[in-house]
Amino acid sequence: MEMLTIGKLAAKGGVGVETVRYYQRRGLLAEPTRDAGIRRYGDDDVRRLRFIRSAQTAGFTLEEIGELLGLDAVDDRTRARHLAEARIAAIDAKIAEMQSARAALAKLASECANTAAGACPIITAFERCA
Repeated sequence: MEMLTIGKLAAKGGVGVETVRYYQRRGLLAEPTRDAGIRRYGDDDVRRLRFIRSAQTAGFTLEEIGELLGLDAVDDRTRARHLAEARIAAIDAKIAEMQSARAALAKLASECANTAAGACPIITAFERCA
């Protein structure tokens, strides 16, 4: 097992050193003991860091990730599934919101293309919202 410095750990996890330190302050990553004044990290730390990044990519908050990490220790699949289902519902809501915004913008773009005179419908619509 290769022992890594914080810089090498960060590189293997695809994050910066400050991100590793931030995760440590949040309790998501443990601070290892020092070896000759230098903290050394192992394979488990790399796996945990990659888990955190993957979970963030899936849309989980750091609080939810902390809970997922804790659930792994107690093998609480029901709670993990509920967290995933809640994340899916939030993603579905965001998708619906984005589809609605896309449809509204497409309508404005179409109106703009079909109207040669007067104010631009896109500009007018955004001015009304301001």
